[in-house]
Amino acid sequence: MDEEKYLSEEIEFKVDFNDCDPMGIVWHGNYINYFERARCALLDRIGYNYIEMEKSGYSFPVTDLKVKYLKSLKFGDRCKAKAILVEYENMIQMKFELYNAETGELTTKGNVNQMCIKADTKESQFVCPKCFTEKVEALLK
Repeated sequence: MDEEKYLSEEIEFKVDFNDCDPMGIVWHGNYINYFERARCALLDRIGYNYIEMEKSGYSFPVTDLKVKYLKSLKFGDRCKAKAILVEYENMIQMKFELYNAETGELTTKGNVNQMCIKADTKESQFVCPKCFTEKVEALLK
């Protein structure tokens, strides 16, 4: 994938004790939370975060989620989470990569699809609203 054609955002944080199971390894469901942190950072960069979605009258529920666990993160590790926007015209589709920031090793990867619906009617939209796509396109220039 030629990532220069896609918007992306990276964040870094320390793995907290409460994210881990009794063995000190990040519990599998928390990797999705790490995806969400990166998604929120990318949506903030675009200028269309969840607050802006609500103001514009649209919601984007998750319709598909895939995760591939490659290596565990542990308590105290630094995690680098990267979100990459790969589709924005017909849905929001993001690819995610989690890395151990100290070693550079890819630990987890995934994909999430979110469809657009009108917030008031819950009616499916088969294209994303211009208030979102125009912001993405302005950043891609």
